[in-house]
Amino acid sequence: MSERETSGRREGSLEAPTRHALDWKSAEFWNHDSLTGELERVFDICHGCRRCFSLCNSFPVLFDRIDQSATGDLASVPKKAYWEVVDHCYLCDMCYMSKCPYVPPHEWNVDFPHLMLRAKAVRFREEGTSVRDRLLSSTDAVGRIAGIPVVSEIVNATNRSRLGRQILDRALGVHPDAKLPEYHSTSFRKREARRSAPALTPQPTSRTTGKVALFTTCYCNRNEPDILTDLVAVLEHNGIPVAMAERERCCGMPKLELGDLAAVAALKEQNIPALAALVASGHDILAPVPSCVLMFKRELPLMFPDDPDVRRVAERTFDPFEYLMLRHAESRLATDFRSSLGKVAYHVPCHLRVQNIGLKTRDVLSLVPGTTFTTIERCSGHDGTYAVKSEFHAVSMKIARPVVQQVEAAAADHFASDCPMAGHQIGAGLGAGRAPEHPIRLLRKAYGI
Repeated sequence: MSERETSGRREGSLEAPTRHALDWKSAEFWNHDSLTGELERVFDICHGCRRCFSLCNSFPVLFDRIDQSATGDLASVPKKAYWEVVDHCYLCDMCYMSKCPYVPPHEWNVDFPHLMLRAKAVRFREEGTSVRDRLLSSTDAVGRIAGIPVVSEIVNATNRSRLGRQILDRALGVHPDAKLPEYHSTSFRKREARRSAPALTPQPTSRTTGKVALFTTCYCNRNEPDILTDLVAVLEHNGIPVAMAERERCCGMPKLELGDLAAVAALKEQNIPALAALVASGHDILAPVPSCVLMFKRELPLMFPDDPDVRRVAERTFDPFEYLMLRHAESRLATDFRSSLGKVAYHVPCHLRVQNIGLKTRDVLSLVPGTTFTTIERCSGHDGTYAVKSEFHAVSMKIARPVVQQVEAAAADHFASDCPMAGHQIGAGLGAGRAPEHPIRLLRKAYGI
């Protein structure tokens, strides 16, 4: 056994991972030669280990390039191939959280996702990005334009048209078979502005304040507002008053995945003060998309470790089912269920798994009498904008195939994912007539409200 292998077994592999802050404000972070050296170091460690071969496509690409090289070693792999590895990483963090034995506190200090993020950031600063990638990551701007009543009809018609999708493929590199979201001209925030919220008295517990401020997310606000409507109905059924920030911007995850750290910082400067003010007034923060929860809980604190408002928001931000389970632990969750859900095939998104909160969605829905689960803890392959890009769509569907097969084998009454985009990716693999249901919709059905 090599010294590398024995070192991995001797140190670090039995200890909980320690995540260091992202040192993105240092000159060293942006130095291209330094980056190349770190890519070589980490790729060589990955080559000697290969535990992550079954995760995203970054690792198979890396290992194939090495195996197909002249000497079978990293040294003979051309540097341009490094960027193929970077392109296939969508920052799910699963390698760091579940596979790698060399993460800190191991002395080799391997943080593959942060290295990929650094590479994306350096390339973005040096080369910029494509029109397509800039558009796909500009969710606020695209949502505002696509949300104009006449424009939304045109956008939705184009996205449903085979000819329109072929044009998008040729013009922007958006795959014609990729599922694109529908845009609603009446967003959730517009709907909520017209609604009279019921007068509810907060019932705090030791972990929750009993009143919630929703971070509606770009996707749910513009593309699937009914998810938010269902969430509000469930919260109010549980006696929890709901508010929103006066103004909301994208959480920054799409820009983070692009490597545009300046844009992430700008979005943070607009979101965090409003959310911190809500926290200061006694609100807990909930967001219905796992990636947005992860952004506020972990990614922004790692980028801005010395910002007290970022820390306060992180401490009071929850996944909706995490929050409901905390309420249940102190007998504050309504269990007056009227309907069984039967068999549920439940997919756990990567950005929920890496939060290390356990399977809270399954736990809450398991309280519904007569409900059974097939729980699927594998990547759906959607991963932000990865699955809609022409060059990656086929790979994304290959990644999704084991999930699709497990849903088919479950023969369930419902299939659901906390990530609505992941749910649609799975639905695309299942074929016509199979649509996902968000878990919060299933909970509302069980309540009969």
